[in-house]
Amino acid sequence: MDMHRIVRGVAGFMIILSLILAVSYSYWWLLLTLFVGINLFQSAFTNTCPLMWLLRKFGLDEGEKSVS
Repeated sequence: MDMHRIVRGVAGFMIILSLILAVSYSYWWLLLTLFVGINLFQSAFTNTCPLMWLLRKFGLDEGEKSVS
């Protein structure tokens, strides 16, 4: 799995998680949704985000593709 698919998957999971937490506990959890959205928006222009930095530190190359 390449880095961009991982980033999109984690972002989608975080948005769903924050919405569930907002409905269940407190609307303040929507700030997590805002944070994820801002990061996705800025990554469209800079092609980088905190998760990509972390994945690179763990040795995942941006160009790696799974063989299917």
